[in-house]
This record gives sequence, structure tokens and C-alpha cells, in this order.
Amino acid sequence: MSLYEALNDRQKEAVFCTEGPLLVLAGAGSGKTRVLTHRIAHLIEEKGVNPWNILAITFTNKAAGEMKKRVQQTVSFGADSVWVSTFHSTCVRILRRHCDQLGFTSSFSIYDPDDQKVLMRQVLKALDVDTKLYRDRVMLGYISEAKNRLIGPAEYEKDASGSREKKVALIYQTYQEELRKNNAMDFDDLIAKTVELFCGFPEILEYYQERFRYILVDEYQDTNYAQFKLVELLASKYQNLCVVGDDDQSIYKFRGADVRNILEFETAFPGAKVVKLEQNYRSTGSILTAANEVIQNNKKRKKKTLWTANQEGSLPQYRQFQTGEEEADYIAGQFRQYHKSGREYKDMAVLYRTNAQSRLLEEYCIKWDIPYIVVGGVNFYQRKEIKDVLAYLKTIANGVDDLAVTRIINVPKRGIGAVSVGKLSAYAAEQGVHLYDAVRVADQVPGMKKAATKVLDFSRQIEALREIQEDPEKSIGDLIRAVLENTGYRQELEEEGEEASQNRLENIEELISKAASYSAAAAEPSLNEFLEQVALVADVDRMEDELTSRVVLMTLHSAKGLEFPVVFLAGMEDGLFPSMMSISYEDQGEVEEERRLCYVGITRAREELIMTGARLRVINGETRYGKISRFVQEIPEEYLDMRLLEPAFSRQRSEAPDIRGSATIPPQGQMAEETRRKGSVSSFAPGFGKSFVITKASSLDYQEGDRVRHQKYGEGVVKEIKDGKKDYEVTICFDQAGVKRMLASFARLEKVEF
Repeated sequence: MSLYEALNDRQKEAVFCTEGPLLVLAGAGSGKTRVLTHRIAHLIEEKGVNPWNILAITFTNKAAGEMKKRVQQTVSFGADSVWVSTFHSTCVRILRRHCDQLGFTSSFSIYDPDDQKVLMRQVLKALDVDTKLYRDRVMLGYISEAKNRLIGPAEYEKDASGSREKKVALIYQTYQEELRKNNAMDFDDLIAKTVELFCGFPEILEYYQERFRYILVDEYQDTNYAQFKLVELLASKYQNLCVVGDDDQSIYKFRGADVRNILEFETAFPGAKVVKLEQNYRSTGSILTAANEVIQNNKKRKKKTLWTANQEGSLPQYRQFQTGEEEADYIAGQFRQYHKSGREYKDMAVLYRTNAQSRLLEEYCIKWDIPYIVVGGVNFYQRKEIKDVLAYLKTIANGVDDLAVTRIINVPKRGIGAVSVGKLSAYAAEQGVHLYDAVRVADQVPGMKKAATKVLDFSRQIEALREIQEDPEKSIGDLIRAVLENTGYRQELEEEGEEASQNRLENIEELISKAASYSAAAAEPSLNEFLEQVALVADVDRMEDELTSRVVLMTLHSAKGLEFPVVFLAGMEDGLFPSMMSISYEDQGEVEEERRLCYVGITRAREELIMTGARLRVINGETRYGKISRFVQEIPEEYLDMRLLEPAFSRQRSEAPDIRGSATIPPQGQMAEETRRKGSVSSFAPGFGKSFVITKASSLDYQEGDRVRHQKYGEGVVKEIKDGKKDYEVTICFDQAGVKRMLASFARLEKVEF
């Protein structure tokens, strides 16, 4: 059988259209990876394109690995020469080669979010900034947004209006200076600096334009402006650009993704051909019907309708409960029932809108003795012991990373206190050198006294470890073991004698195993490349390694790209999903983003979809009442098995949570008549099932710049007021709680008179 006979007609059209810009609108489960790999095979084997002239970009290491594997299975020659990698990995490879043009060395460090926070706190302290008004997380958010829009510190400062924006500009400038000083880049820099390199050095851009004559981009709907610009620059010479994506699955606006990149592709690349992949190979017909009914309510989208040759399957379900506790109890009990009927636990997942929802689900999984994994918890590479070892490796590889040196100069404890580190830092700043340079001459640093001997011992340890790293007979795993033994790190953990300490050592052994796997797969293993791979790994990339036979609990955003036979969508209530903030926006774009997120959740299910909700839920210590999510109500009655007020799965009434002051709630176990009336809430007791009522005031008692008081968060300063149709949206920087966005009618702010 021909390689291409397994493709449907639309897939073949996308594969065989090789010249010029092409937009492949690939609906959920429509075989886009198959199209990409067969397209690469067609270019090499039928069109005679050199494999090294092809660049394929995706978003996660997991997706890149899957694509590489499929290309190798499909292409008979040259598969290893095709450059298949993520956006960030692609840019790192380019920057390692040319970053000297931008003032960096090829051994630059890549700062993860934790590193960024540490650095930002140092910047805020150095600038003597009020961290109640300028919180590290908020400042990093501003900077990330600016980088995603390719706005550098100078331009940011130029466009700044008002004292706050000017202060943010100063913080941005200082943060970038510290990154450069440490020979480091953060994730956003990897894209922005590559664009800067291409724009500033046309000869380098031309080299890569010639190198990559055919470019393929997966998940194009998730690109931000910087990524769009990177792709546009690379493709501008030959225009052989194929992007694959689905505007209906654009859910990362909060990360800077711009759905307009895919909606306006034909404008950005005139003459582009569009191919729609609408046949779904993943889900049953009834699940796809529900997904289509929901997403068609979005106005800003490219019209497409998923269909399948799979069986129709059972109707999606909606089950409503009195409380969030009953909902979680039911879901955990259902896991047990499915498992008894032959399902593996790993075939089931619960998807939810916010991380806060996982607590109850975890509690009831423990109660039912259900093995589970929470994706999006503490990342393996963010654990203290792993961060410590990686800081040693960074210091060995890149002695100019002050952040790494600061982290491990007294780990394990060497008697080098904060005062001594401060003197070393001050000396380094005065001499215009890096912290490790000062460490190596600690006996010349004023005021060090006895601490100088301890600091010099530390530098001798690092130099000895560098000799091991340079030994061609030694692997990265050998180097990590040497770090543990030579520094006393292992001994310190063993002497603690606690179970937690043993777990830390086991985690480090896992890191050594990862290093061994990397060395076995790499053509020319290097410490810098290993650190690079570690820095770019994501939670979802590691999920399959940790998933033996456990139920998956994860947010809807984390579920993108995954699929499960059985999917529960929990918390399907207006005010939670979609969120109250999105409902209140004057711009329907916020609700459309939430609807796309719901569409993603529905299409993760292959065989069974169960949506659940509660009439009463405690969120952030506040009891809230909500009606059925509008997304559930958008599914016509004939396509949904809806039951309201389901009984708790196992508990007797005596075990039910004590809901004082709620006499209107019917007794537990009372089930409303099964209904197929769209959005019916006729069984609701008085006062339940209603949306939050928003009453917009004619004017507010306060304005931007005023100091106000909130009942829960205390005092703060009003930073911005947006006048929406339904209510005013107020942004307040609270003294203790940081920046919050609130609706005026709910916030009930009181102006503080001086």
C-alpha cells in the first residue's frame, strides 16, 4: 500500500501542497501529526528536498519527540537531519552559535520561573522599591508581556506614562542588566533575542533562510507576536511555510498567545491556501456533537464542523450536586466503579478550571483509595535538592551565573553566612567582576577574615569538579555523583536520617538516570546541552514518565494535546467556568476564550464524557451559589443526559457536611426528576440556581489613585478603573494581598479619607 493511501482526501491535499504559504485548520483529533510527518516524507522522497532544509517547530518536547519518532518511521532516508524541535529549543540552538553578537557567551544559563523570581527580588531590593506596590510576580508579568510583544526596556521607558509605568520601566531595565551580567536569559528572551539577532544581523538571518527553505509550525494558534515575527522572518525569502492549528483551541491568551495569528494568516501571508481537516479519529459521535454545539456560539472563528466515522457512543452526561464535596465524592466513587468494570485508572482524568479545585478531588481520591497524580504540582526540576545540584552544574559550566553561585555557596552548610556573601557581592560589583571571580580571591576581599578560608575551600571544590567535567572518560552522571560526594551534600542528607531526606536522595538518583538517558541519546553529550534540556522541560513532558496506573487530575489548560477514554469536567457552573470575571467583561472575547477552553476539555474524551457541577461551593473561604454553566446549556437537550440534584455517591445523610443557615437545601439523597429540558433548573430551591446579579452603580465614590479599603484584603491603591457595560472593573494594589482585579458591585470598596 502506498504511504499516502491511509490519508483521507483533505489530509492528502495538505500533504501535497508543498509550495507557498499553507494554513491547515486541523480540528481536534483530526490527525495533524500524521499530516506533518507525511508532508516531511513527501518533501524528501517525492520532491527531492534535502532533509536539512526542513524545520518543524512545535510547543512541547513531548510533541517534538513524537514527531521525530514518526518521521523516522515514515522517512526511509535522512530523518535524523530534519530539524524537529520546540520554539525555545530552536532558538537556543541558534543563540548558542551566534549569541556573542548580542554580548553573551555560548554557555549562557536559562533561568526558569523560580530563578526569575529570585533575581527580581534582588532587583527590587537593590532599587529600594516598595514590594507591596511592586510585587515580583506582577513585575515579571509586565516584563514577559513586553518581551512577547518585542518591546525592549528602552522602548518601554519611552512609552511609559505616569510614575508607576516609569518605575516598571526602570525595574525592567535593571532586570535585563542583571540577566546580561549573569550571562543568562529567561524563556521569553530566547525568542526575543533570536528575533533581535535576525533583525540586527541580516547575514545571519539569510543563512537560516537558506538553511530552512521549508518550515512547518504545529499548534500555530498558540503563538504570540514574538513567535509570529520569528516565523515570518525565517519564511520571508521562500514563503514555503505550512502552519497547522485550530483557532477553536486557542486557550493561552494569558501567556501572550494571540488567536489573530491564525485568524489573519491569509492577510499576513497573501496567496495562502487553506485546508480544513474536519474528520475526527479520536472521539465518539455524541461527544463531537456536544463539542460542535458549544463552539459554534463563538463569533470570532473560522467555521468548521467535526465529524467522525466512529460509533455514536453514549450521550455526554451532566450531573449536578448540592455541594462541591458531594461532587468530588461522586467522581472518586465513579473511578472505583469504572476500575471494577475493567478500566485502568490511567484511562481516566478529571479536568477543572482552577488549581484550587484539586484539593477536594484529592481528599476524596484518598478516601476512596484511588491512586492519582496531580499534573501541575511541584515540578521535578523545581524541587530543592534538584535545584541545588543543577546550581552546582551551572556554576561548573558557567562561572558567571551569580544566582547559581549564591544558591550553593553555603549548601551544604559551610559556615558562609549572608554577611560574607554580601561582602563578596559588594567586592565583585566594585571590581566589575562576577561573584565567582570574587570567591576565587576571597582572601583579598576586605572584611572576610576567617570566612575567607571557607570560601576558598568552596572554590577549590568547584575547580576540582571542573576537572572531572573536562575528563572525557567521565559522564554527566559521574559529575553529579562527584558533586554529592566531594561537597558533602550526600553526607548531610544521610545524617538527617529522615524519610524526606531519603526521598531527596532518590530524586537525585532519578536526575542521574535522566543524565544517563540524555548521554545515551546525544551524538556529542555536553553539560551545557544537558542543562538546556532540563531548563526547557515542561510538566506535561514528564507526565507519561510518572503515570503508571493513576487517575490524572489537571487543569483544562494543562490537558491540551492529551486524550483519555473517560473524562470528567468538574465545576461546570457559571461563575466558576466560565469565570465571573470573564462573564462581566464588556468584550465577549473573554467568554469566547473560556468557551474554547471548554471545547478543548470536551474533545479530550474518547469514549465517555461526564460533566459535573454543584449548587453550593466554597471558594476562597466564601460560599457561592451558581447555576449550570452556560456551556452545558448550549448543548441541546437531545444530545445530553442531564440529571439535577444527584445524591452523594456513598455517604449517608448523617455524614453530609454541616451547612448551617441553609434550610432551603432539600435533604441529601433527594433527586430531582431527570430532565431533558435545556438548562432546566426547575428543581432548584428558592434562591438557588441563579446567576450573580450585577447592579452597576451610576458612579463610584473613588477614582484612580485613591486609597480604598476592602473587607477581606484591607487597604490599597486604585490603579485602574475600566467602565464596562455591566459593571466597573477595578484594579487595586493592596498593601498585603498585592494586585487584584474586581467588579465594583462585589468589591464594595470604601474610600479611605486622610
